[in-house]
Amino acid sequence: MRAPAWLGAPVRRLVSAVAVLWAAATTAYAALLLAPGDTVDILVGDGADTPEIRAQIVAEWGLDRPEAVRYLSYLGRLLHGDLGRSYQLQRDVGEVLAGQVGPTVRLTLAAAAVGVVLALVLAVATAGRSVWPRRIVSAAELVAVSVPQFVIGIVLLFVFSFSLGWFPVSGAADPQALVLPALALGLPVAGVLGQVLREGLERALEQPFAVTARSRGLSERAVVARHALRHALLPAVTLTGWFTGVLLGGAVITEALFGRPGLGRVTMQAVSAKDMPVVMAVVILSAAVYVTISALLDLAYRLIDPRLRSA
Repeated sequence: MRAPAWLGAPVRRLVSAVAVLWAAATTAYAALLLAPGDTVDILVGDGADTPEIRAQIVAEWGLDRPEAVRYLSYLGRLLHGDLGRSYQLQRDVGEVLAGQVGPTVRLTLAAAAVGVVLALVLAVATAGRSVWPRRIVSAAELVAVSVPQFVIGIVLLFVFSFSLGWFPVSGAADPQALVLPALALGLPVAGVLGQVLREGLERALEQPFAVTARSRGLSERAVVARHALRHALLPAVTLTGWFTGVLLGGAVITEALFGRPGLGRVTMQAVSAKDMPVVMAVVILSAAVYVTISALLDLAYRLIDPRLRSA
């Protein structure tokens, strides 16, 4: 019996997701094996170094067994949710990440909202308009994309925290403390998305369906909102995977700059201390987020463009 045709895309997506997660886990494990020096020394890092800890590392990672057996054991522990133990913090890695994921999720969601809303507003306001407003907004978008995030963060801190005193300099206890980090992280996203959306809107406004909509008496704003915007969203949605990586990577710098807790700060500390179990877990978690976002994008494509539902 043949499987239903609609099962093809989900099965392919599932196989691709498993392959990405396996590749991320294998790459992280290979980085540990290929790193120069003794594996036990690498795992100990700058933390406490005692014979008991070294024996614990050997037992946990099976360093007295063949490499193939150790690799399969590592994958087996991952399947059971065992990410290992941080030798710097002396805690389970899963517990360490669980305690820090909340602030990072809030920051990335706020930054994504800033980027998407700004891009939509600027693109809709300037698409098909006179030359000068478009040039001014395009120049601002280019600056937002070109300037490093830490420079944007420093400028925001200097103006709105040190000079005006409107927002806290650091921390995450006050909701206002989220504003500046979200802006620093979201402005580059807004710059790229705004350019892509504007180009897509201007191409869509030249299509026959837009001319037909105008001939029916629809205003230019209605043509943009009801017809052109949907066509312009597909290339912008494609970039969602890109800016997910930008947000995750930028969170490392932004959390350190604004003194916020989160996965970025934990990652920097783990890299500095060579706390490999934490670094490996962050790599795998990032891959899992990427896989999830990719699956949601596939669904979004079909919601935006009905033609893809039968593909």
